[in-house]
Amino acid sequence: MNEKATSIEQHLQQINAEARNELERLRALVTETFPDVAESISYGMPTLTYRGQALVYFTASKKHLSFYPSSWAIEECQDRLGDYQCTKHAIRFTRNKPLPDALVRDLMRIHRRHIDADLD
Repeated sequence: MNEKATSIEQHLQQINAEARNELERLRALVTETFPDVAESISYGMPTLTYRGQALVYFTASKKHLSFYPSSWAIEECQDRLGDYQCTKHAIRFTRNKPLPDALVRDLMRIHRRHIDADLD
């Protein structure tokens, strides 16, 4: 990245087109599923927030893309993540092996449920 991005659009414009297309797909999938999310940059990554809390972060590096739904969502969907490299907070994937739409939606629903439970 050449300059520090201050918006998701600016961040996405600074990465290669193939990675950008995949991250834009994820962004659209989350915002279509949850139209009430807000967009920002946090920790240098595109961030979609819900009720003032990060719902998901996503970013690209040279060798993979990363999707950060929450440790709870990753744990709950662990049986569906066997083909992906995961850390406690992130799922790493490639453009050749993207995250399926249904899995992304489920990860977001799980995290949203946790946010709602914490705030209600």
